[in-house]
Amino acid sequence: MAISDDDIERLRDTVSLVDVVQSYLPLRRVGRNWVGLCPFHAEKSGSFNVREETKRYRCFGCGAAGDVFKFVQEIEHLDFVGSIEHLANKVGMQLTYTSGGQSKDRQRRKQLVEVMNTAVEWYHDQLLHSPDARTARDYLRDRGLSGDVARQFKIGWAPDDWDAMSKAIDVPIDLLQEVGLGFINKRGRPQDSFRARVMFPIFTDAGEPVAFGGRVLPGSTDPAKYKNSSETTIYAKSKTLYGLNWAKQDIVAADEVIVCEGYTDVIGFHRSGITRAVATCGTALTEEHVRLLKRFANKVVLAFDADNAGQGAAERFYAWESKYKVQVSVAKFPDGKDPGDLASSNPLALAEAVKGAQPFLGFRLQRVIGAGSIATPEARSRTAEQAMAVINEHPDMNVRKIYAGEVASHVGIAAADLVRLAERGVRRPEVRVAAPTQSGGSRESAEFVVLALMIQDWDTIAAWMSEALFANDVYRRAFLALAAVEGDLNPALAAADPEAREALERAAVADVESQPDAEAFNLISAAVRRELAHRVKHVDPEQIRIDRDARLLLEQLEDSTISQDAAEQLLGWLRMRMGEQR
Repeated sequence: MAISDDDIERLRDTVSLVDVVQSYLPLRRVGRNWVGLCPFHAEKSGSFNVREETKRYRCFGCGAAGDVFKFVQEIEHLDFVGSIEHLANKVGMQLTYTSGGQSKDRQRRKQLVEVMNTAVEWYHDQLLHSPDARTARDYLRDRGLSGDVARQFKIGWAPDDWDAMSKAIDVPIDLLQEVGLGFINKRGRPQDSFRARVMFPIFTDAGEPVAFGGRVLPGSTDPAKYKNSSETTIYAKSKTLYGLNWAKQDIVAADEVIVCEGYTDVIGFHRSGITRAVATCGTALTEEHVRLLKRFANKVVLAFDADNAGQGAAERFYAWESKYKVQVSVAKFPDGKDPGDLASSNPLALAEAVKGAQPFLGFRLQRVIGAGSIATPEARSRTAEQAMAVINEHPDMNVRKIYAGEVASHVGIAAADLVRLAERGVRRPEVRVAAPTQSGGSRESAEFVVLALMIQDWDTIAAWMSEALFANDVYRRAFLALAAVEGDLNPALAAADPEAREALERAAVADVESQPDAEAFNLISAAVRRELAHRVKHVDPEQIRIDRDARLLLEQLEDSTISQDAAEQLLGWLRMRMGEQR
């Protein structure tokens, strides 16, 4: 992509470097220069100098220097062409492109962005002035999102009408279809994609409107609480973060970004004075998101419930930390509260949660320890086992060893024993350890090993399998997907949810060498012990006898001459127990 040299020079002559810089930071006149605090590094005395005559800037503190295009590139995180287009748009200058094919693509994108901008302004005007938006205004006011907040974030209202927007903005239907704002209905007439929804416009980090998130009002019969724009020529969910256009300067200044789940969470942070929050747009955090955020900060704080992040999600976070040199931590909020709620009820709690954010592994480990018990030796062993399963997901042995020491102190097991498990990447602090599978250089849990065996030889092990054997929810869901199609991998992958599918994909390529019966019996034994440990004391003599029989059968599992019969009876006991719980 090339822009005419004449246009570049004309733009350079047109814009004032001082005016451009002053739109980002205050400057004061000192002789022939303008001086201020450098936006590219932290300082207390101004060493950032701008000279209008030469149209150059220089920081004598960090060495940053350049012309107006370089300044816009650095502060807006744009490429050279992007900085020129940004400035040209500011002053209303039409640019001439010198490469035909790419120029057409750029011009088409610009046209689509202009359509989106027209829609943003129209929806916003509807919210502010339309009589039928009164209910929407009341709803937003109750949530603290009226007035200046609505104006700052360009919140809008889509009327409960078939084609009000399409008619009002007078844009050809092919353009509305291309950006996801309209479609041709069954009667062959243009129809709006969004109706009766509060509209949250989504911008790129450069401030271009590319999509919408629409929320129904309370009491609506529409089952979809949120409706998000589909992906289009100008919008990719995995590469777009809501609020980054407003937050990026403060993200750079703090070297930290807060990632939320929803639009109102981002706005809640901003209302509370924490203006470095962004949100994913109806999707999980992706590697593309992390790559984008790395341009602005090295620290990523997750401001959503990471408690359910399974092993697959954890491994992705650890891989991103290593690949992009970012630090991922988790902010813990009061139970049942999200950032949007806290912005109104307790804004100080938002700042405290972010300030006290824990490393991702530390957060998950605290949840496991908090849910575990150390009341009995068996409970201590079980808590240690669960904790080590979480710890040994981490690829760094030194990190594993440090956390293993903390667990040992909590449960009262010799630190050296758990540290040795951390060194080896073993997930279970039992004498009998699950067979290893080399996946990323670390051992896997017994449940994963069994999944791999089921894929390798379904008929050999399937008879021993039951949903009751799986404590890990991701592996349980993977098992159910596999069992529903009797071990046929491809349809299981198609039916599984993303986390379960990821587990099945890893299991399908795992190098597992183990005896199916031995692994099945190991899983049965662990499940029975978990169930016995969780039981309350009974006064019913019959129930006491049944539990005593289960403990005797556990001992018989170790006897190869009667182990199969014992395993069958224990499976029956587990299925009965699961039936009681349901």
